[in-house]
Amino acid sequence: MTDATIEELHVTTDRLRTRVLERGGPSARRTLVLIHGNVSSADFWRPTMAALDSDIRALAIDLRGFGGSEPRDVDATRGVRDFSDDVAAALDTIGVGRADVVGWSMGGGVAMQLLIDRPELVSSLTLVSPVSPYGFGGTAGADGRRLTADGAGTGGGGANPDFVARLAAGDRTDEAATSPRSVYRASYVVDAATAEGSEDEWVDAMLTTRTGEGAYPGDAVPSEAWPGFAAGSRGVLNTMSPRWFDTSGIVDVDPKPPVLWVHGDQDAIVSDASMFDLNRLGELGIVPGWPGAEVAPAQPMVAQTRAVLDAYAARGGAVRELVLEGCGHSAHLERPDAFRAALAAHLA
Repeated sequence: MTDATIEELHVTTDRLRTRVLERGGPSARRTLVLIHGNVSSADFWRPTMAALDSDIRALAIDLRGFGGSEPRDVDATRGVRDFSDDVAAALDTIGVGRADVVGWSMGGGVAMQLLIDRPELVSSLTLVSPVSPYGFGGTAGADGRRLTADGAGTGGGGANPDFVARLAAGDRTDEAATSPRSVYRASYVVDAATAEGSEDEWVDAMLTTRTGEGAYPGDAVPSEAWPGFAAGSRGVLNTMSPRWFDTSGIVDVDPKPPVLWVHGDQDAIVSDASMFDLNRLGELGIVPGWPGAEVAPAQPMVAQTRAVLDAYAARGGAVRELVLEGCGHSAHLERPDAFRAALAAHLA
């Protein structure tokens, strides 16, 4: 989506060179920072940026290894802190003191980590289909109880190797269920025909994802627990393993910025029955050898997020939850009017 008012910046910090999409300037009334999700880029925010009021400065940041940012390796033992520290460094270099922060999917986890580590940068928080505060996979119950110490069944070993190969090859076809275009249609949105923007642009953005053990999906290590692998220490998917990731500490932040949580009721990726959760796939018989619900239950991702945000509210934070019917993983593309109205009210 081309918009002459959106400019491309390359910001060099002491951490890496970061690509930033900018609309509006520092004289704007307030600054909105937009953080994309996994296997995507800042370009997914272009329609949202183009529709913003002119008195809002928007900065959409490419995380390392995505879009036009430098492809530095990701240290997963820090959770998503490599990403959130990169965002903070970019904002510090640009000279942004405080901002309204929006995070989508994995970017929601990055936004929560930013709030924990640099609360002075966050004046409000918007989470769009965010990863659970307890990570992706490998936990049970609304309280996020870890199933194994090593994060069995989570992280880099859970990625489909054909999807990774097609990403690396720049596959733009829909010839296989594992092609990026097919994955976008099946998982990012409920109905690609009605989603905002150009599908070709979204596929192009997905294909900017760098692949490898230090990037997407990351490495894996053997595990004695089903399904036989656990989270490694490098790469994107391992950053969200409960072995390394936990942002439930947002409940302790003081003062607490207001939170808007937007998600679709047909999300295939982040849900209480996610089709990307190995335990759920085992329960369905898609991954063989599942040891049963007592050992490897599906992760209640939405219930976990709700429990943490309820605790956040109980400790004095303002939280609004918006569930969009018939919407999948990408509310900003699938229900743009509803999403923008909720965001505008949140910022007001």
